[in-house]
Amino acid sequence: MSEHTSAHEPESYDVVVVGGGAAGLSAALILGRSRRRTLVVDAGEPRNAPAAHMHGFLSRDGMSPAEFLETGRREIAAYGVEWTTGQVTGAVRELGDAEGFVVTVDDDRLVRARRLVVTTGLVDELPAIDGVAERWGRDVLHCPYCHGWEVRDRAFGVIAHPVMAAHQALVLSHWSPDVTLFLHTAAPLAEEERARVAAAGVEVVTGEVAGLVVEEDRITGVRMADGRVVEREVLFVGPRMTPRDGLLTALGAETRETPLGDFVAVDETGRTSVPGVWAAGNAIGAQEQVINAASGGYRAGVAINTELLMNDLDRKAAATAG
Repeated sequence: MSEHTSAHEPESYDVVVVGGGAAGLSAALILGRSRRRTLVVDAGEPRNAPAAHMHGFLSRDGMSPAEFLETGRREIAAYGVEWTTGQVTGAVRELGDAEGFVVTVDDDRLVRARRLVVTTGLVDELPAIDGVAERWGRDVLHCPYCHGWEVRDRAFGVIAHPVMAAHQALVLSHWSPDVTLFLHTAAPLAEEERARVAAAGVEVVTGEVAGLVVEEDRITGVRMADGRVVEREVLFVGPRMTPRDGLLTALGAETRETPLGDFVAVDETGRTSVPGVWAAGNAIGAQEQVINAASGGYRAGVAINTELLMNDLDRKAAATAG
C-alpha cells in the first residue's frame, strides 16, 4: 500500500496550491519564503505548452514555457515547498474546523490544508476548422502581445471572434499592414466596426472558412467552404476560453460575467467568496497573461500569510486573556 493512501493519517500543510503554472509557482514562492508549509499539486497541463517561447515577461522574454516552469520549481524547492504531480479530485471543509480543508489528490491521497490557492487555468477551445488545432502555437496564434512582434509585417488572417468580432483584427493591424478578417460564422459587422476596419485597411472576407492550406510545413492560405483560397502566412483565432474552475465552483465560489465568459469572482488579493480559498491566473480571467498570473499569485501568497499570522496571534491573545 502506498504511503499516501487514505489509510494513513493525512499530512497537514498551511497551504495547498492547486496548479503549478506561473500563478501557482509565484504563490508557492512567497509562501515558502514566509516559512509556510506548502504543497503544490500540479496536473502537468500548462496552457502555453504548445508555444516555443513566451514573451512580454520582463527579464524572461523569449524563455520557453518549459524552462520557466523548471526554474520556478527549483526556486520554490529551495524554500522547502513540496511538489507533486497529480490531480486534485476534491476538497471539502474539514469537520469541526471552520478554516481548514481536506484535499483529495488522485482519489487516494488525503492532505489537510488551512488555506487553498487554486490556479488551475483554462482550456482553449479552438474553432472547428481543419488544420487549426494541428498548427496551434506555431503559425496559428491568438495574442498580438504574445506573438505579434515575431510575425510582424507578414500576411495575417484573423477569424472573427463570435463576441468581439473585429477587435482582434483591428489590434493586429498595428503589427502588419496586410490583415484579412474572415467573418466565418460571425454576424455582420456593426457600423462602428465597419468604419474602424476600413480606417485600418483591413480586408473583410465573408463566408465560412473550411480549413488551412499548408505547404512545406507552413501556412500558405485559408481555404473557404466555396473553394476559394485566400493567401495568408499566419492565422490568428480567438478561442473560446473555458476556466478549469470545477474545484472552485464545487466549493461554492461565486462567479462573475465577463465578455469572454463566466469566471470566479475574486478581490484584489485573489480571495474568493469562499473563506480560506484564493484563486489566481487564468482560472479567474481570460486575459491573465504569464506576468499577470505571477503577480496574482504573489498577492495571494502575501494575503494568505498575513491572514494566517493574524489569526494565530488572535488565538494566542485570546488564550492568554482567558
